[in-house]
Order: sequence, then C-alpha cells, then structure tokens
Amino acid sequence: MRITRPVLSVTAVAALALGSATALAAPASAAPNTTAEKVCGSGYKTVNSAAVGSRGTVYLTYNAANGKNCVATIRSTPGTATDMSAWIYVPDTEAYDEDYGRYTSYAGPTYVYGKAHCVDWGGSIGNVTVNVTGSNCAKLKESRTTTTG
Repeated sequence: MRITRPVLSVTAVAALALGSATALAAPASAAPNTTAEKVCGSGYKTVNSAAVGSRGTVYLTYNAANGKNCVATIRSTPGTATDMSAWIYVPDTEAYDEDYGRYTSYAGPTYVYGKAHCVDWGGSIGNVTVNVTGSNCAKLKESRTTTTG
C-alpha cells in the first residue's frame, strides 16, 4: 500500500501532538514502584512511615550527612493523576516545606533541616490524609491521625 506525503505529515503531526499532550498530562512523577530513597535522593534513609489508607504510604527519611529530613508520599498503584501532597514541619525552627499537586505516582520531595529536632509530617492521596506529630523525638509521644473526606 502506498502512503502519500500529506498522510505521513498529518500522521507525524498527530503523533507529535499526542506525545506532547502525554508529556504535559503526567506531572512530576516517576516510574511505578519508586522508593522514598529514590525520590529524596542519595544519602536519605527511611526512618518512619505511615499508611495512607490502602492508597499508598507517606515516608519520612533522613540524611545524616546534611542533617535534613525529607518526606515523600508514594502511591501503591500509580495511575491517573490525582490530588496528592507531602509536607514536613519543624516546630522549633518553624521550617516548613510542602508539595501539593495532581500526580500519577508520588508527591514530594519536601525537605527541612531537622537534626536534633522533633518533626511533624504527613501527606495525602485523594481524600485520605495522614498527619504525624511529635515524630522521631525522645521527649514526645508520636501522634498519628488519618482522615477521610
């Protein structure tokens, strides 16, 4: 079968448009089955985590070399972009960082300097939110709340 030049041009333009739309439709997310260490970067190790219902997990990581904590919320099953968040707060210093948007795989990373400080952190996937306060702190008992709505 012979394909003429105008048909090839239209097909190429359509493929390019579809590829561009696909690239724009998948905001800041990585391949399925990522880890908090991959999201946060080299030197970060998971020190705490909390389930976001059955939808995924929010992770608190720490890098001993730079004294920073990082939070990432990772979906159990990547898919269509949905509202997600990751946040971290150091009450002593009022340092705060958050990431909120529509993502296919994960939200974050969010970073604060947390060496020798208690941290509050959490995240959400869709309408399920997890908040952890007084975390990784010898003097306080950690408190976790999960809300749906």
